[in-house]
Amino acid sequence: MTFRLKKLKKAGAFEKLRIIDESVVKTNNEDIKRNKIIENWPLIVSLILIISAFIYQSFYGETAPVTIGLYVTAILIGGFSLFKEGITDLLKLNFSMQALMTIAIIGASIIGQWSEGSIVVILFAVSEALEKFSMDKARQSIRSLMDIAPKEALVIRDGVEELIHVNEIKVNDIMIIKPGQKIAMDGVIVTGRSSVNQAAITGESVPIEKKVDDEVFAGTLNEEGLLEVKVTKLVTDSTIAKIIHLVEEAQDERAPAQAFVDKFAKYYTPAIMLIALLLVVIPPLFFNGDWNTWLYQGLSLLVVGCPCSLVISTPVSIVSAISNAAKNGVLIKGGIYLEEVGGLQAIAFDKTGTLTEGEPVVTDYISVNTSKESDNFMKIAALESYSQHPLASAILKELSHKKLSIDHINIDNFTSITGKGVQADIDGVTYLIGSSKLFNTELNQSESLKAQYELLQKEGKTAMIFGTSTEILAIIAVADKLRETSQSVITQLHQAGIKHTIMLTGDNQHTAQAIGQEVGVTDIKGDLMPQDKLDYIKSLKNDYLKVAMIGDGVNDAPALAAASVGISMGGTGTDTALETADIALMGDDLEKLPFLIRLSRKTLSIIKQNITLSLVLKLLVLLLIIPGWLTLWLAIVADMGATIFVTLNGLRLMKIK
Repeated sequence: MTFRLKKLKKAGAFEKLRIIDESVVKTNNEDIKRNKIIENWPLIVSLILIISAFIYQSFYGETAPVTIGLYVTAILIGGFSLFKEGITDLLKLNFSMQALMTIAIIGASIIGQWSEGSIVVILFAVSEALEKFSMDKARQSIRSLMDIAPKEALVIRDGVEELIHVNEIKVNDIMIIKPGQKIAMDGVIVTGRSSVNQAAITGESVPIEKKVDDEVFAGTLNEEGLLEVKVTKLVTDSTIAKIIHLVEEAQDERAPAQAFVDKFAKYYTPAIMLIALLLVVIPPLFFNGDWNTWLYQGLSLLVVGCPCSLVISTPVSIVSAISNAAKNGVLIKGGIYLEEVGGLQAIAFDKTGTLTEGEPVVTDYISVNTSKESDNFMKIAALESYSQHPLASAILKELSHKKLSIDHINIDNFTSITGKGVQADIDGVTYLIGSSKLFNTELNQSESLKAQYELLQKEGKTAMIFGTSTEILAIIAVADKLRETSQSVITQLHQAGIKHTIMLTGDNQHTAQAIGQEVGVTDIKGDLMPQDKLDYIKSLKNDYLKVAMIGDGVNDAPALAAASVGISMGGTGTDTALETADIALMGDDLEKLPFLIRLSRKTLSIIKQNITLSLVLKLLVLLLIIPGWLTLWLAIVADMGATIFVTLNGLRLMKIK
């Protein structure tokens, strides 16, 4: 194994050196172009026919049989799919956009407006193509994540290394990942150490140090060392595949704003049809108007009243925002949650693993005799190495950081004293480490040590005393370290207008108070059971209407479910977090929270802009009916212009950083 690793390290990464048949690439590109042409052939043919009709008309007039024939053929070819859907909807009394357009084009043909009817067909087809292109572009931005992961990986089977397609790789296979190579499958490192760029999953470009037993994910980049990785998930179950699946599901869900638009369109469209009918009938019957003139105006009203831009205004914005969030390490599981975030007034935080790192670390070490600082620390670590106390790992980790060793220390007569600490003999001397209960008399003899010990406890740290039965040698404090970003995130949230931030934790109130005051939340609640957290969330909803809960997605499940929006930390590789929360912060990064709120509010703003512009533009164009200036082609240009605007406006959400 070692020999193979050395050879591979020497070899380096050559995955970018490929022999590719140029004709294959050319064929693939041509296939893509050909598919685009085939998909839009009715539009292309209709456009050619209309241009031909215009040219023929200029020589032989609008009523020439060939001119009319060219226009009719253009209408039938370009509008076939439109008529098919429109007539089906009319038979079902479903007054859709297609139904409106079908009536308008048939009406234009009846009154001999062949050129106008054909232009309506071509412009509507262009509008539909633009809508499809914009939605595909937004969706493709997230689907393209799947292309980030390599399609093949170097796998060791029966002692032989072979390049295998990811679909054929099985769980427990061992992959070799060379420096500069992307990781093809989710797995656990069994050999090697490296820094891995996880931007594809977490949105963070800063590489993460990875060592043996650490998880790695498909699509991430191994930057430095050679790794051997044991595959833990099939390609279809990888974290990146789950993200793509959940995001695509979220994009298909209807947001509240979209539900409102759909409901509005349900009544709006029949109302437009009724008004158009009255416009056609009333002037000729009661005011001696010309039937052809008012039929034309009524048809124009149908076209301009078509809710194309209104219907597309919300989904293109939601799809763009959700895609952008996913690429930046925030998984939003539906448009409803994206909208809810924009209206949040209060946010509740779990402490451990959310505001703090979730792993205890040594924060303070005070040795009475500074010349024996390292010696005392090694003895503390030796005692703790025999302890089952959860804080022992923090001390052993600090030992490693200090580059000290306890291999030379022999422990005898180790004893655990329940509720107080531990004791053992080292070189014939009995040492103790634990709470002040072990050292009451000695601690009281030194006021300065007592003051330091009590101060550490007031700061919410777990302070332990180390010494013998006759003297105190050192004080060591361990605490769950506050995340570097927690304080600035809370400040940003308050600046963004979040009225209330509260920390909910199962830790004692003393520790909770120390952490909460340092981070800057407006309220602090400690000594809470899961039911207590749930009750607080319900109480907050009564006071602030829209409330978010941020936790680890497991022990905070009841509170996450009860909140208006449940936001989970630890989304990276955690199936529970991906499944239980409404939103997952994929990189354990609280700084994604202000970004999420900005994105949500911008999305709501753009949706309002789109809806307002669609309605106002339609109203202005409808006013052209009064002087008789409204034409069919002008109506469809106005509608298409609104559609293009709302589409491009919605796509702006993909650029928010």
